[in-house]
Amino acid sequence: EPGMPEPEPHEPVNLTGNAPSDLQAETARLSSVWGLGKLVDISDEEAREDLGRLSAQMMAIVAQSARVADGGAPIPDEVVAGGETAAERFLLRWRGEADPAHVKAIDTYWICTAEHGLNASTFTARIVASTGADCGAAMSAAVGALSGPLHGGAPAHVIPMIDAAADDPERWVRERLDAGKRIMGFGHRVYRAEDPRARLLKRTAEELGSPRVEPAKALEEVALAELQRRKPDRVLATNVEYWAAVVLDVANIPAALTPAMFACARVAGWSAHILEQKRSARLIRPSARYVGPAARSLSSV
Repeated sequence: EPGMPEPEPHEPVNLTGNAPSDLQAETARLSSVWGLGKLVDISDEEAREDLGRLSAQMMAIVAQSARVADGGAPIPDEVVAGGETAAERFLLRWRGEADPAHVKAIDTYWICTAEHGLNASTFTARIVASTGADCGAAMSAAVGALSGPLHGGAPAHVIPMIDAAADDPERWVRERLDAGKRIMGFGHRVYRAEDPRARLLKRTAEELGSPRVEPAKALEEVALAELQRRKPDRVLATNVEYWAAVVLDVANIPAALTPAMFACARVAGWSAHILEQKRSARLIRPSARYVGPAARSLSSV
């Protein structure tokens, strides 16, 4: 990962083990601890350096929070230093060991989801950056946008779904849709065909020998056919989150950690967008269209 520095010596405060919340709070705190300058007052080079420092530290914070959730003591720095990639160092900081299959699973997931245009969290980062705030504020705000399950959190729902449907996927899909519920991992606001990232992650799950590959394939086939039958005018293909869940499951990633894992991947994309927004030096100020009552006479009110 060219340009990614090592995390600096830093002790997060009061980690709770809830990685998404810990990450948002600690990233915001780093602005003050490190004395980060406002984007309107620093150069592009200084902003790039701040974002590199933050990105490395944010990945470390997630690993440290996951370690707290597991009830373990902090891992010595010399153990973490033995890792060759960001994914390997992440696992060493979290678990004290790095299974090669787990490293490949996380590394592939992070690469696939590092950047994907102007989604909810990225737009949030750009809005904050457009105000001239510091990089820590912009990154922390982006993490906050992941707290809802509709952006970055869907993988947490996929594994239970695959397991629930394993015995009879046709019946499960039919009953789910009849009840008006969503099948997580299908459909995308941008793609009108299969998400290309899903294809790569599916292949990775197969290569890593995930025991959930076959039931996941069975559910995918049934879900795609039923969605097409019920909504022939809409393209609801497999998206990245479906097979991302299977790949992360290989690395034994708890469901509650998936939004933070997504954040670790997306620090790259957020950083690029923050720098781009800085260069535009323009406040994002959307307009609104009034949709309330029309003009009324004084007597009517």
